[in-house]
Amino acid sequence: MQEHWSIEQYNEYKKKGNKKSKYGAVKTQIDGHTFDSKKEADYYMELKMRLLAGEIRGYCLQPIFILAANLKYKADFIVFNNDGTTDIIDVKGFKTKEYIAKKKVLEDKYKLKILEV
Repeated sequence: MQEHWSIEQYNEYKKKGNKKSKYGAVKTQIDGHTFDSKKEADYYMELKMRLLAGEIRGYCLQPIFILAANLKYKADFIVFNNDGTTDIIDVKGFKTKEYIAKKKVLEDKYKLKILEV
């Protein structure tokens, strides 16, 4: 096993994107979309199947909500249900303090609930 890398080897390593996620999530690419985790990608596949089965009217990937000047919240999905309601979905493995604060602001400002899966 090699103990030292040359500058070229290190640069090649960085190019490959071998950086690990802080929380162990593995970025996953499906249909040209890159998801922050395999769990999020799996939920996307579930939504695709639900849409084909007619269980939902549609969905949107990574909608952005403006909470205040220079403060945004990006959900993972919005699901448009057949009954005309919508669900804001956040696929969570770990709840950060920043997420908890933004969730509260969004729910208070827009009178909506975020569903965590």
